[in-house]
Amino acid sequence: MAMVMGEGSVFLFLLCIGAYFLHQSIKKEDRLREQQQNFLLSVTHELKSPLAAIKLSIQTIVKRDLDKARQTSLLNNSLKDIERLDDLVENMLLATKIENRSYSFPKEEFDLSEMVSRITDRLQIHSCGCEQLINPKIQPGVKVVGDQFALSSVVTNLVENAVKYSGPCAEVGVELTNKDGHPFLRVTDKGPGIPDAEKMLIFDKFYRVGDENVRKSKGTGLGLFIVKEVLQSHDADISVKDNAPQGAIFEITFS
Repeated sequence: MAMVMGEGSVFLFLLCIGAYFLHQSIKKEDRLREQQQNFLLSVTHELKSPLAAIKLSIQTIVKRDLDKARQTSLLNNSLKDIERLDDLVENMLLATKIENRSYSFPKEEFDLSEMVSRITDRLQIHSCGCEQLINPKIQPGVKVVGDQFALSSVVTNLVENAVKYSGPCAEVGVELTNKDGHPFLRVTDKGPGIPDAEKMLIFDKFYRVGDENVRKSKGTGLGLFIVKEVLQSHDADISVKDNAPQGAIFEITFS
């Protein structure tokens, strides 16, 4: 009887352990499925918004007799929306290639200062018409050995996130220097900030800060996943800190 009870206790214990891990696995699958559904909804919205704006601009040019200045303005707005679509598509393609290990990260030496300047200039045009939004402090001649395409996606994602979460015309800081002989990039925003419990989770694929039902900012949850994967392939470190009195600071140190 004692042996049977002992074996029964062990069986019940193992059954409980199995049930616990099965429950955790189901929860994880449900969470992943929900994130993927949110991703599809977000991508659909991200694609429809610029396409609708481009369509409206072209229809306005075709149907109305506009002066040259107005036509140029509408065409420039359409070009900005096309660049936004291009960034979204490149993000999705790069994330897919990274995940299935089909991207090789070809590396060469290039001028990181020129790249960061070019990206901040482009996003400056996108961002705010009332006053300077992005405040770049870029040391000239900072060079790295890396994949230009992948690292341009890193810089673009970080700066776009900072702009998006900072609100209309709030200043975003982009600083590039050589720190202790290593290229160092800092991007600061004045958004709502990132809770300590979520500072590492934000780099997971599809993860977005806050409740999906109440979140108003656009996004697919791919940007910071790409940032983490690309920087790991370059042996670079990234950290996230609070920006007093509010906001977040992302710091990258290249080896």
